[in-house]
Amino acid sequence: MDWIFKRLLLLSLMISYFNVQAQEVKYSELMTQTAMRLWPDAFTLEKNQPAKWSYDLGVILKGVEGVWKNTANKRYFDYIQHKMDHYVQEDGTINAYKMEDYNIDFINNGKILLFLYQVTGKEKYLKAVRHLRKQLDTHPRTKQGSFWHKKIYTHQVWLDGLYMGQPFYAEYAKLFNEPKAFDDISRQFALIEKNTRDEKTGLLYHGWDESKEQQWANKETGRSPNFWSRALGWYGMALVDVLDYFPKNHSGRDTIVAILNRYADAVARFQQANGLWYQVTDMPSRKGNYPEASASSMIVYTLAKGVRLGYLPAKFLKNAEKGYTGILKEFIEKDEQGNVNLNGTVKVSGLGGKPYRDGSFEYYMSEPVIQNDPKGIGAFIQCAVEMEMVPNLKFAKGKKVLLDYYYNHETRKSLLGQQERYHYTWEEQDNGGYSLLGYIFRSYGAVTDSLGVKPTEENLRKADVYIIVDPDTEKESAHPNYLATPEIDVIVKWVKNGGTLVLLGNDAGNAEFTHFNELAGHFGVQFNEDNHLMVKNNQFEQGAVQVDKSNPIFKRPYKLYIKEISSLRVFAPATPIVGTKGLNIMAISKYGKGKVFVLGDPWIYNEYLDGRKLPAKYQNFQATHDWVKWLVK
Repeated sequence: MDWIFKRLLLLSLMISYFNVQAQEVKYSELMTQTAMRLWPDAFTLEKNQPAKWSYDLGVILKGVEGVWKNTANKRYFDYIQHKMDHYVQEDGTINAYKMEDYNIDFINNGKILLFLYQVTGKEKYLKAVRHLRKQLDTHPRTKQGSFWHKKIYTHQVWLDGLYMGQPFYAEYAKLFNEPKAFDDISRQFALIEKNTRDEKTGLLYHGWDESKEQQWANKETGRSPNFWSRALGWYGMALVDVLDYFPKNHSGRDTIVAILNRYADAVARFQQANGLWYQVTDMPSRKGNYPEASASSMIVYTLAKGVRLGYLPAKFLKNAEKGYTGILKEFIEKDEQGNVNLNGTVKVSGLGGKPYRDGSFEYYMSEPVIQNDPKGIGAFIQCAVEMEMVPNLKFAKGKKVLLDYYYNHETRKSLLGQQERYHYTWEEQDNGGYSLLGYIFRSYGAVTDSLGVKPTEENLRKADVYIIVDPDTEKESAHPNYLATPEIDVIVKWVKNGGTLVLLGNDAGNAEFTHFNELAGHFGVQFNEDNHLMVKNNQFEQGAVQVDKSNPIFKRPYKLYIKEISSLRVFAPATPIVGTKGLNIMAISKYGKGKVFVLGDPWIYNEYLDGRKLPAKYQNFQATHDWVKWLVK
C-alpha cells in the first residue's frame, strides 16, 4: 500500500506543480500574441478574400481588452483600435456591414466599439454603435419576442445569438439610459431557456424553431435534436457578461442569475474526467465524439467569472480549475518558433442552410476541427484572463469597496445631450474615470459599489473599504455637499470598528478642504491646500516620486507619477509613508480596528494607470495592485 500512497503523492505534487506553472505563464498574453501574428491588419479568414465584419473578431478583441486591463500594456489597446479602424470610417459607417441582412452575429463587434467610444470619446465610434443599435429596433422577432438568429433563418432562435446581441444591448442601455431594454433582455433569456431546456439533463438544445417547419426541428417542441457544447458556451458567456450591465434592483437580474445557476449545475454534470466538454455534450463515449477547445474555454470562463463576481457558489471554481488544466494539457502547443497555438476547435456548426445541416450527431462530427480557429482563440484568451485572476481571489473575495458619489458629484452633457456623472467614477472609462481601478478591485474578488447619499451607519455597515475623492467646490457643483459633523462622526466610528477609509484630495483650488480636513484630522492628517508637483505638458519627470522598498504598502521600489497635489501635514496617530522634496505625499493611520490612507491627489484614475499615456518607466499600475491588496487585507 506504501507504493500506492507514494504514487498518489507524486501525482498530487505533479498536478500542483502544473497548476502553479500554468498560473506563472500568462497564456492570455501568449495567445493574444498569436492572434496579433495571424491577423496583424485586416481580419481575413480566407486567403485572397476581403475582410468580413465577422463576430469572430469581436470574440478575440474582447479577450485582448481583458489582457490590456490585466497588464496596462498600450500595445494591446492599440491593436484593438487598429483592428476596428479598418472597418469604422470617420462618418461612422462600417465597412462590410449591411443592416438589411438582419444577422444577429453582426451585433457582437459593437461591444468593442462601445469600449473604444468610452475610452477615447471619438464620435465615429458612437455613430457606428448607434447604427448597430438601430438594427435591434427592426430586427425580426418570434411572436414571443426573441430576436431571430438571421433574416434568412426565419422564426429561429439559436443559443449563439444570445451572446452576439444581448451583452451589447445591455451595455448600450446602461450607457444611454434605456431602462425598458432590460425588461426585453431578461425576457429573451427566460424565453430561450423555456423553449430549449431539457428537463432531464438541464442542458439547452442548440436551437429552437417557433414555426416547427425546419427539418431539424422537433414537430412538438421545435427544438433541435442535440446539445452542442459551443452553443452552451456562447449562452453561458452571454449570461455572465450581460450581468455586468444590469441594474442592481431590476427583477430581471435575479432571473438571469437563477438561469445561470441552473446552467452551471447542468454543464458541471457533463464535465469529463479530463476536465473538458465534448462536441456533443451528453454523448462523450459515443464513437467519433471528441473534446472541443472553444466550448471548454467558454464554459470555464463562465464558471470562473460567475464565481469571481458572486453570481455562482464557490464550488464551481473547482470545475473551472479542472477545465483550465485540461485545456492547457489537451489543446495548447508550442511550435518550433516558440509560438503558442490552440488545437481542437470545430470550425463551424449550425442548423439548416445550404448544404442543409440537420443537427444530427453525425452532422456535428462531420465539421472540420482546426488549429487556431479565431473563435477558439478568442474564447481561450477570455478564459485565460479569468483563470489568471483566480490566485488573487484569496485577497478580497466577498469584500465590498464603496466609492463616494455624494461629496463628489460632477455632471456634464454627453454627446447625446444627456446628463451624465463624470470624474472619478467606476463607470467612466476615459481619462478621468476609475473604471480600471474598479476592474482591479474586482480582479481580486471584491464587489465594487457607489454611495450617492450621505454615509450612515446603515449604508456603511457592509462596506470594507470606503473611498472619498476630491470633494466638490462651488466651482464644480452648483450645490456641493459638504462633510458635516454627523457624517464625520459616522465615518470615524466605522473606521474605529474595522473599516478602511481612503481620502484622496487634489491641489489647491480643485477640491474642498475645510470640511475634508475636519474628517482627516481625526486620523492625524491635514491637507495643506497647496500646489506641488506641477507638471508642464508631458514633462513627466516633474511628477516623478520614488518609493522605497521598506514601504509598508508597496512591496518593492516603484517610480510613481503623481501630479498637481496638495502636500500633507502628518501627526499622531498617522505616519507618512511616501515623500519627495521634503513633502509628505502619502500617509496611513491605524485607528482602532481600522486604517486610513491619505493622499492629496486622485492619483489612480485611468489616465495615469492604463498605460496609454504614461511612459512604461512609471509604475503606477503595478503599485496600485499592491495598494489594493493593502486596502482589502
